[in-house]
Amino acid sequence: MSETRTTADFWFDPLCPWAWMTSRWMLEVQKVRPVDVRWHVMSLAVLNEDKLDEVPEEYREMLATTAWHPVRIAVAAEQLHGSEVLGRLYTAMGTRFHNEGQGPTREAMAAALEEAGLPAELLEYAEKDTYDAELRASHKEGINKVGQDVGTPVISVPGPDGTEVAFFGPVVTPAPKGEAAARLWDGTLLVASTPGFYEIKRTRTTGPVFD
Repeated sequence: MSETRTTADFWFDPLCPWAWMTSRWMLEVQKVRPVDVRWHVMSLAVLNEDKLDEVPEEYREMLATTAWHPVRIAVAAEQLHGSEVLGRLYTAMGTRFHNEGQGPTREAMAAALEEAGLPAELLEYAEKDTYDAELRASHKEGINKVGQDVGTPVISVPGPDGTEVAFFGPVVTPAPKGEAAARLWDGTLLVASTPGFYEIKRTRTTGPVFD
């Protein structure tokens, strides 16, 4: 494998458990391949705001309200403190939301900000639209790379010939570690960079395994 370092741009919504699994895999990839992850925010609330009638009822209210809170905080943190804070804030949020089962409560988000070394005042942006334009721009940048019929995560990397390779997923559980993470990365890049390749899929039989 080439030792030339490359940057993988990763778009996430902190609420999505499957994006969380993929993000933990990407942290493993960084250890075994010359890859650096650059984090960006996308939003399930923005993605679904014009099609809430098509969303299962149990998710509808969440997407219209609660789903805005973590992404607004994340974008406010990025705007006020730089994009380099997103990785550690995502880890702090995701650990509480998913591994610890707290969900996106005000308490969980406040604790995540503290762990990430960010001001508690950022919590107040959860219900403010101050940086919604920046949130939508970040979301649009990611989703435009793969199309409107997918969600989070989106990953974009330079392909073998230097052209961009972008894809949704991979959706995997539990997050592979060590050489297994490396093999999945190599294989994902191989199929995603194949001209005309669009999809491999099978029915999910296991939910996210947070370990």
